[in-house]
Amino acid sequence: MMRRAPDFWFTDPDRPALAARLLAPIGAAYAAATARRLRQPGYLARVPVICVGNLNVGGTGKTPTTIALVERLLARGRVVHVVTRGYGGRAIGPLRVDPRTHSAADTGDEPLLLAAFAPVWVAKDRAAGVRAAEAAGAAVVVLDDGFQNPSVQKSLSIVVVDAARGFGNGLCLPAGPLREPVETGLARADLLLSVGPPSAQQRFGTVWGGRIGLPRLTGDLQPLAMGMDWHGLRVLAFAGIADPGRFFATLRAEGADVVAGIPLADHEPFSDRLLQRLELDAQRLGAQLVTTEKDAARLPEQFRTKVLALVVRLRLDDETDLDAALRRIGL
Repeated sequence: MMRRAPDFWFTDPDRPALAARLLAPIGAAYAAATARRLRQPGYLARVPVICVGNLNVGGTGKTPTTIALVERLLARGRVVHVVTRGYGGRAIGPLRVDPRTHSAADTGDEPLLLAAFAPVWVAKDRAAGVRAAEAAGAAVVVLDDGFQNPSVQKSLSIVVVDAARGFGNGLCLPAGPLREPVETGLARADLLLSVGPPSAQQRFGTVWGGRIGLPRLTGDLQPLAMGMDWHGLRVLAFAGIADPGRFFATLRAEGADVVAGIPLADHEPFSDRLLQRLELDAQRLGAQLVTTEKDAARLPEQFRTKVLALVVRLRLDDETDLDAALRRIGL
């Protein structure tokens, strides 16, 4: 699991913190190693392969983007399969995810979530996963992550970034949050999608707009209308995602009374001890347990009835550039 990112990763890119400057030579070596790895030839699939990736380590909104892309392709009558590494799961694969028999311990939480929309293959070897999807009849494959993995050639690459955090201080691991330099990564991408509210989008454009030379999509995660009235509901919210604070803020915006917000590490397993503590704290506060859709996929089945999930979906502000890019690859 990924622990909380250091604060110095997200300082002004024009004035990086001292810790970042000291670690910058190691970050440069990390970037050079990534560049060497990317020169390896990858598998050329018989069908279009769309990669939804990022430059930052950790979550940026890739899974909601993958869901939105899958729904868009399905609406066009395409047979879509998803290939993912399955972070946090023990499966090596290629394994076709079956939510009826597999748990998050087998596949990770995101594959279980994605399997509600399309066939999903967990594969540590992404090329093997794409081959398995092709053999099973996929007409288009969506790679959930893998932008820095050279094992498969991409027909279209979409880089997703959290508009509020941007590319942090612009430095590579461990000096900053990046897997590769911004200019290098965006030069290989076809589209950049920044995810966040208008205020964050404006800040992102101010800081990073001058370094973006490709079409930029903007969008935000909006709660899905499911008939749930959150107004005045006392909730104990918990989330093991990249930015738990944003989840808590979304609940408040929906009218919920968030009496406690408990941030967990990204993909953190739910031990019996942790679940017992959450349940006891909720009882003490007279609050309803609430979590994200992704976290709910990791909950033991017997505990899920005690927890509500706030479901969000990506909504794009303008779909013109995405539609044009899909047309270029025959979709």
